[in-house]
Amino acid sequence: MLDEAYERLAGCGPEWGGNLSNHGPMAAEVLARRGFEPVVPGWVDAYVRRLDELPPPREAITDDSWSAALGDFARVTDWTEYLERALAGSEWRDVLRMWWPRLLPGIAAGATHGLIRTGHAVRTLLAGDESPAARGELARGLAFWAARSTAVPGASDPAGTADPALALDAVPRLAHQDGPIADRLARLAELPGWSDAVFGLRAASDPDSARDVLARLVDAATLRYLTHGHAAPVLLVHTATAPNAVLHTLPALPRELWPASLSAVWAASAAIIAAYGPAEPAPRAELPAAPTGSDGVSEVLDCAVQHRDEHVLKFTDTAADVYERTGNPDALAAAVRVEELI
Repeated sequence: MLDEAYERLAGCGPEWGGNLSNHGPMAAEVLARRGFEPVVPGWVDAYVRRLDELPPPREAITDDSWSAALGDFARVTDWTEYLERALAGSEWRDVLRMWWPRLLPGIAAGATHGLIRTGHAVRTLLAGDESPAARGELARGLAFWAARSTAVPGASDPAGTADPALALDAVPRLAHQDGPIADRLARLAELPGWSDAVFGLRAASDPDSARDVLARLVDAATLRYLTHGHAAPVLLVHTATAPNAVLHTLPALPRELWPASLSAVWAASAAIIAAYGPAEPAPRAELPAAPTGSDGVSEVLDCAVQHRDEHVLKFTDTAADVYERTGNPDALAAAVRVEELI
């Protein structure tokens, strides 16, 4: 059913209604992965109605011309066709390993949706579905990332001592949180304390420590959403789902790329907090608690499926990962919170 969803969504553009991201393939993957396959066709039926078609191609991208097309969203169909050709003639892991370091500098593409869509496709492939439909979805995720390539200003490799929770607390806020995300990101370079905050995350001494810091970043961003998500309920979801997409992709990447992957996604998550985070957290006593039943993960997932919103589905999937890794009930409370806020 997931392959069928990929095929139905293949002709849709990665954005709709201006610059809203197409979450159809990502949400369908969550539903299938979490055991809700029978829900997928009906969910896609309802969602596909809002989507736009892929625009016509303009000029074929080649191995010699690709760098000039980075960040040119008008070429998104050219990117899609180019990467579909690459995946048709190569093993998917080889294509991913080639393009991952090329695309990391532009990780904020589409408010990190290029990265996240790629991560969901990789998760399908790693689970054993290497069908043409799944490979095509990887091509579309990478193409969206390439066409919307956007750098995070003032980003640097972390070399501090702060654990992720403290590092997130240290991120300064833009004084005027207004305008589209591209405008907000552009102002980070002039934000006092921004570069120091990015630098301050605990340094990764080797690939294994990079993976461990990345997992703790996913944990910290998920828990932080419980108390801070009210400022921008949709955008702040991605502070957790973007690093989780990287975490799920690491097994398909060479280990030497793990530290750079941490550096890039940490900067992206911190940038979203700087651009959209609240001045003050909500009082914990006023926020929801985790479900008290015997299977809280199943309860929050069931509620997310009933809710149907694509961001709720993606964040609840991440919150379930965090709870399964840490046992912290506030991860499930954060899933309840996202259902309230969106």
